[in-house]
Amino acid sequence: MTSPATSSETSPAPWQRAATGANLLSPNGGLGVTIFEEMTMLALSAGAINLGQGFPDEDGPAEIKAAAQAAIAAGVNQYAPGKGLAVLREAVAAHQQRFYGLTPDPETEVIVTTGATEGIAAALLAFIEPGDEVLTFEPFYDSYGAIIGMAGGRHVTAPLLAPDFMPDLDALESAFSSRTKAVLLNNPHNPTGAVFPREVLSRIVELATKYGALIISDEVYEHLTFGVKHLPVATIPGAAERTITISSAGKTFSFTGWKIGWLSGPQQLVAAVRTVKQFLTYSSGTPFQGAIAVGLGLPDDFYTGIASTLQHKRDILAEGLTAAGFGVYSPKGTYFINVDTAPLGITDSVDLARRLPGLVGVAAIPVPVFCHPEGAERTRSLLRFAFCKKTEVLEEAASRLATLRDKL
Repeated sequence: MTSPATSSETSPAPWQRAATGANLLSPNGGLGVTIFEEMTMLALSAGAINLGQGFPDEDGPAEIKAAAQAAIAAGVNQYAPGKGLAVLREAVAAHQQRFYGLTPDPETEVIVTTGATEGIAAALLAFIEPGDEVLTFEPFYDSYGAIIGMAGGRHVTAPLLAPDFMPDLDALESAFSSRTKAVLLNNPHNPTGAVFPREVLSRIVELATKYGALIISDEVYEHLTFGVKHLPVATIPGAAERTITISSAGKTFSFTGWKIGWLSGPQQLVAAVRTVKQFLTYSSGTPFQGAIAVGLGLPDDFYTGIASTLQHKRDILAEGLTAAGFGVYSPKGTYFINVDTAPLGITDSVDLARRLPGLVGVAAIPVPVFCHPEGAERTRSLLRFAFCKKTEVLEEAASRLATLRDKL
């Protein structure tokens, strides 16, 4: 008899589909740990600087922390409304108007989520039926594959190609089909650091319209771009009526542990997502929601400042990576910089990632883990490093990395 905790031979359980989608299930059915957990454990055991997982090592603005502390002290500690506190929904709507000219109704077209991850999950679970195709670019953030698998969808990818990690538009068109139900777009893009221009976004909208697909746009790095401006796909003609835009406070304000996210879009789409979301967490982070509303109202120099500071950190790490002998791909946005190990005569980035903490005391993430098998072969020699750390930490990491050629 098949255990209800596993599955039948012909029908994998939802957890198995999620694990397969996130590249956690081996061919023999064994369940592994995430690459983030593996690299963190290796970093800890070697006393290495962990530039694998993308979270900051210092807090964001003091006024946001003070607002959260004041809310807790004032007793704002019970359930928020399912769609989120009005003050944050109104702040999100004002933010979209201020930066992009978008005008979502905070009452019916904005909801607060437990981080962007829940927003993405709720959107996919709301609309994807077994057998539907969901298109992402590849490499892709691992949770995308997990949720697509959990929903019973088929994950289809279009490759992003070095050195600039832009898609081939013909290959993108070939990835669409009559079964394409949604395009899950990540812009600025993790793990490559690409920021997609109007030409790419317009083609995505044209193809989504042609095939009747939704666009679910993960824009959590929207304010972390270098020398280019983020362009929300919802601003492209023809996109607004089919687009759910998702973002969060974690990356912009360096409060990743608060897990405050939000989504906006047409009323009928947002209502469908909210129907699912209310049975995931219902609500969360009540005292943090008003504090993030304060953050969204910070002046323009805050937003330009965080991007400028992060760009400087990118450049510090890039120097060390160049000195190490890697081929360095300078990102236009996000927390991440990718390198090619091939100039060092190394073509297996997974193996190097496992050795790197012991070799030079720095941990990174191999890009192939963010890919399906064909994509993993294409990105076999790529490594991703996070530069969202204190300047002195990055300077030390750069110094250690510069010794790599001598250690190999």
